[in-house]
Amino acid sequence: MRPVAEKGRWHRNRSPLLGDGKGFFVMDRTDAQREIDRIRDAIDRVDEVIVRLLNQRAKYAIEIGEIKGVLGLPIYAPEREKDVLHHVEKTCDGPLDAGSMRRLFERIIDESRSVERKAANRD
Repeated sequence: MRPVAEKGRWHRNRSPLLGDGKGFFVMDRTDAQREIDRIRDAIDRVDEVIVRLLNQRAKYAIEIGEIKGVLGLPIYAPEREKDVLHHVEKTCDGPLDAGSMRRLFERIIDESRSVERKAANRD
């Protein structure tokens, strides 16, 4: 079954493969494989956008690292990281839950801190 957005929430809707509720499929294997391929292509496009956005985020982290390096500021900013994670959890409306999104962003923040540290010349 595929998720459907409704007023910012996610719920399960009928699968496009099911007929009128009697449990039979309206797609044959070939049609189903084409649909899977189409969806996978869409996922690939989304992944490309995510990669570009993560690299843009890393460029901003590098800029911040350079500024912190000049000013002698610490790289690790626990309050800022806490604020970022809170914001991510607050804006997450599914289908990934807030905890899953938090874990993803903890890793993103960790990698961002790494490039920030290199930009500040603090290995």
